[in-house]
Amino acid sequence: MNPVLLKLGPFQVHWYGLLIVGGAVFAAWLSTKEAKRRGEDPEHVWSLLTWCLIFGIIGARLYHVFSTPTGNFAGWDFYRQNPIEIIKFWDGGFRGLGIYGAVAGGALAVVLYTWKNKLSLLRWLDIPAPGLLVAQAIGRLGNRINQELYGPPTDLPWAFHIDPRFPCQEPAGSPNACGLPDRLTPEALEWYRTNGYHPTFFYEALWNLLGAAVLWFGGRALVDKLRDGDIFFSYMIWYGLGRFWVEMFRPDAWRMGTLATAQWIGLGFVAFGVVAIIINHLRPRKASKEPVVTTAPEAAAEQGKVEAA
Repeated sequence: MNPVLLKLGPFQVHWYGLLIVGGAVFAAWLSTKEAKRRGEDPEHVWSLLTWCLIFGIIGARLYHVFSTPTGNFAGWDFYRQNPIEIIKFWDGGFRGLGIYGAVAGGALAVVLYTWKNKLSLLRWLDIPAPGLLVAQAIGRLGNRINQELYGPPTDLPWAFHIDPRFPCQEPAGSPNACGLPDRLTPEALEWYRTNGYHPTFFYEALWNLLGAAVLWFGGRALVDKLRDGDIFFSYMIWYGLGRFWVEMFRPDAWRMGTLATAQWIGLGFVAFGVVAIIINHLRPRKASKEPVVTTAPEAAAEQGKVEAA
């Protein structure tokens, strides 16, 4: 599948960018449902979406720019010598985006928006959390289309096989023929057909979808026990654990010591989420704004009391 959806002169529209924006819009739609359930104005979701997209893309881009990856991915060493590439969105569609930077930028947007509009920060961190995991899962499909961020070789039935007709991340030992028709000899084509890799983008996407279901349905089943902020802190724990596991399959990851940088951040997410939930439940409980749902008999009894009065 060609990663470029549309070309307009020097400008290109990439599937990756379309999936990121589409995932964000779908997440916002889910968040309106959650806002209504919590008795909040869902219109805030659409206003907040613009803030989160702007801050999230900036954060995601900066995380990528200042990274120091291995392999054939650009990082800080490249961008400090080619600064125009940092903002050259019209040529490549910002293929380099870091999800941790997007989460940080989006969280900052929520902080600023809730402060400006005098809303509960913890409550509005909770509301988009399940949808955020769905958006991240959709965004990972863009990595599949770009043929990037896959794992080590494997012969498993679900292995990912490179299509050399389109530019991709070349693995070690490849014929280096991706996107170069003149190099696509029968031997090169056979090499790509017979060598498969762990589809780490699908692993993370499935983990995120499962996490979204856990947060969505768990938030409803445990509504009497949870406090504002618990869903978002649970998101941090869930995503941190999943990212720590997925990064084990990433030979090209930016590393710090014995672990990938993303694994260190994932552990930080988990630790912060656990501590935050503990502290959250040690605080005196405030009155809940959750809508009160009554059964038909209960409603009839209440109506009878009013009429009797």
